[in-house]
Amino acid sequence: MAFNRTTRGSLSDEQLLQYNRDGYLVLEDLLNDADMEPPRQAMMDEVSAIADALFEKGLITDKMEGEPLKYRLAKLFDGLTDQHFLQFGRSWRNRTPGYFHLLSNPKIIDAVESFIGAEIFASPVYNTRPKVPRVAAGAVPWHQDKSYWPDSNANPVITVWISFVDATLENGCLHIKPRTQNSKLLEWHAESYTGTSYTALHEHQLGSRETVALPVKAGTAILFNDRLLHMSTPNNSDHVRWSVDLRYQSTDQDPMPQHGSGFLARSAKFPERVATLADWLEGRPEHAAHP
Repeated sequence: MAFNRTTRGSLSDEQLLQYNRDGYLVLEDLLNDADMEPPRQAMMDEVSAIADALFEKGLITDKMEGEPLKYRLAKLFDGLTDQHFLQFGRSWRNRTPGYFHLLSNPKIIDAVESFIGAEIFASPVYNTRPKVPRVAAGAVPWHQDKSYWPDSNANPVITVWISFVDATLENGCLHIKPRTQNSKLLEWHAESYTGTSYTALHEHQLGSRETVALPVKAGTAILFNDRLLHMSTPNNSDHVRWSVDLRYQSTDQDPMPQHGSGFLARSAKFPERVATLADWLEGRPEHAAHP
């Protein structure tokens, strides 16, 4: 079958074909240390706030201020319970400059443009995920991302999953079932094991497709369709598996305001409307002249 490309962007025709066939694409070394430093600083600030809260409650006596990001949260919660961790949420969506710089990073937007064209909306459904050792909430059951926005239109939302440490089989890397992106949205249930009510699928719903584990180096991005079946395993290491999952969609889709405020990340038609950091911090979805 002939392949007729209708978009620009940074990805090759071969990469687009692979994504359309398998439902996912791995982009090794997409981000470098400079790209990851602003969101990494945002993560460190959040960990410091958590350490302060735990200390004030008398749950810890040492804030572990000398520990690097990879280890600090693991050591802070060593000896505490899952419920102590969940008081701070299973993932974070802080509206801070570091995350805007990540969400608007041209390397990510260029890749997304290859799929959906140059009218790109950054979804409000983005997450920073610290997968902490021995905390059940770190393990994510089999699911489809679209279960979280079932009323959006048929065009897929693209998830961009990026690891901020090397993701391994031991610390709970992503697992996917290739070529399941053409499935309808499956009936899901709220799982009860982790205490998070993740949307989850039963074993009999997973079909016969093989499971592929995706251990990757820090800075690698995994892009996938919002109907692709995926999960991640528990963290059995001594450190935190830090990752982010960002989402992008074309501007003609539902902006999903019930999940928060996304923003216009790129536009060939209306470049003057692309949101700035100031717009995003104020919750404005696009830039406009202000008095």
